[in-house]
Amino acid sequence: MPETGFNGADNLFIRRWGEMAVSWGISRTMAEIHALLYLNTCPLCTDDVMDRLAVSRGSASVNLRELVNWGLIVRVHRRGDRKEYFEAEHDVWQMFETIMRERRRREIQPIVETIQRCLTMIDQERRGLRGKARAEADIHQKRFADILEFCGLMTTMFDLVNSAGRVGLKPLGKMLARLAK
Repeated sequence: MPETGFNGADNLFIRRWGEMAVSWGISRTMAEIHALLYLNTCPLCTDDVMDRLAVSRGSASVNLRELVNWGLIVRVHRRGDRKEYFEAEHDVWQMFETIMRERRRREIQPIVETIQRCLTMIDQERRGLRGKARAEADIHQKRFADILEFCGLMTTMFDLVNSAGRVGLKPLGKMLARLAK
């Protein structure tokens, strides 16, 4: 029998959040833990997470630590209790900014640095090339430059969204929709 109501909605959201995360290259368990903590009105300990999501202590611990490293959850200590509790950021806008900042730091910046190194390598090598080899080097250089330009444009877009803030995002979205027509 399908779940309904409050718990059913929570379970559905947790499951879908985990499924979505996999397509972004994030562990399903990490995303499910994040969703669970996001929905909870009070901090949870590792045992609570393990029980609710039926995951091992090791998996819960590793994923909780990674979520703390991302800045999406924080450790909460309760006086007189030796357990560590965890609480998620509940402001969706702040959560989005944190995710974008971390994805840029972990994924975009390394590829940009790699592309820049590749461009330098090609530039140094192509100086001594002639004919077909030079033409191929030029093609490779252009392709790397195109990716670098795209990454720069996307970074500018993310910066624009962040600087617009939650108040400015609606007018920005409307403006972009008009431009898309």
